[in-house]
Amino acid sequence: MSEPAADSKRPRVNVRRPDVMELVSAEVAVHFHSSVVEKLRDRGGRITVGNTTLLLAEQFGFCYGVERAIDLAYASRRVFPENRIFLIGEIIHNPDVNRHLREMGIVSLPWQEMTTCYDQLTEEDVVIVPAFGAPTAFMRKVEEKGCYVVDTTCGDVMKVWRRVRGYAKDGITSIIHGKANHEETRATASRALGEDGGGQYLVVLTLADVDYVCDYIRGGGDRAAFLERFKGSHSSGFDPDVHLSTVGLANQTTMLKSETEEIQRRIRKAVVDRDGGPERFHFFDTICGATQERQDALFDMLKKPMDLLLVVGGYNSSNTAHLVEIAEPELPTFFIRDASCIRSLEEIVHYDLHRREEVVSDYARLFSAERHVTVGITAGASCPNNLIEETILKVFELRGESAEAITGA
Repeated sequence: MSEPAADSKRPRVNVRRPDVMELVSAEVAVHFHSSVVEKLRDRGGRITVGNTTLLLAEQFGFCYGVERAIDLAYASRRVFPENRIFLIGEIIHNPDVNRHLREMGIVSLPWQEMTTCYDQLTEEDVVIVPAFGAPTAFMRKVEEKGCYVVDTTCGDVMKVWRRVRGYAKDGITSIIHGKANHEETRATASRALGEDGGGQYLVVLTLADVDYVCDYIRGGGDRAAFLERFKGSHSSGFDPDVHLSTVGLANQTTMLKSETEEIQRRIRKAVVDRDGGPERFHFFDTICGATQERQDALFDMLKKPMDLLLVVGGYNSSNTAHLVEIAEPELPTFFIRDASCIRSLEEIVHYDLHRREEVVSDYARLFSAERHVTVGITAGASCPNNLIEETILKVFELRGESAEAITGA
């Protein structure tokens, strides 16, 4: 936990006190853990009851960074029972988790722009920094107000920050693979400006974006058109004719690993084509370990025969969306928020990544009671086990099997 502003002369408060964390662990377990999921994991992630088989990916659900962020948020309320507690944006991208925090009286602050809410903070207030981190301007504002700061930023995110700060110090432009309006990318971009604010960055999302940048690296182009295409995705004062001379790749830690690797190959080749060598290209693998594990586990899972796959998680969760992208070409895949999205044997409410909206699909043929059905389930790093359990039980319920039969099995 960060120290309060120097002039407040407050002692450092450690929210991870053993007595506090014992209570927090019990509270978090009640809200988010699942004995059904743990037992199923222990037996290899496979269960067959009647004419239904359910498979769980080898790696899914909460990662260490998410668990730590939630623990610190819960601990903050116990250490500061009477103080106002604020959270910059959302602790993670899961509506169930964020609902619990709201019920604890933790109030979300806007994260996309600085509002008057920040001016109203006082030195008695507690501000939680989410797992994604927060832009430097927001952090400076909170520190100016003398608030207590509980920083839950994921360690993998901070590794990326160290990398882009190093790029800025060495005069290297950061090319960040990510979503320009994602909390983590916004926080990383602010660090890419460096200590003196003179660093430069460019955010790219798609391979089409990257090819456009590569063409410009090789032979230049229409500067105005370039800046218009990447409006809102580059640093102030960014000039492609100047700042693409020496580049370093970084990424939002939850991106699709294979795509980030392809982006690295394409940009490196463009620099080599221009310069004859890769000396002005820099790269460091900054995809988070948990993201890689969940993507790799899904690739392994897709080798097994399945009728459909359910991917459980918040619709604004980047790492969860990439799991959907991996599976969609292989079999019917449904991105669901929770078990309530499986309305009946006839209807599955799910988020369509292409249309960017929730839709209803009719897949009654897959749930036909007369045939054996194999259903796969995986979840992003921000999805708690209780939601996975509810999904498991809902699938079996709609196949005519009771919760008691499943827990007994």
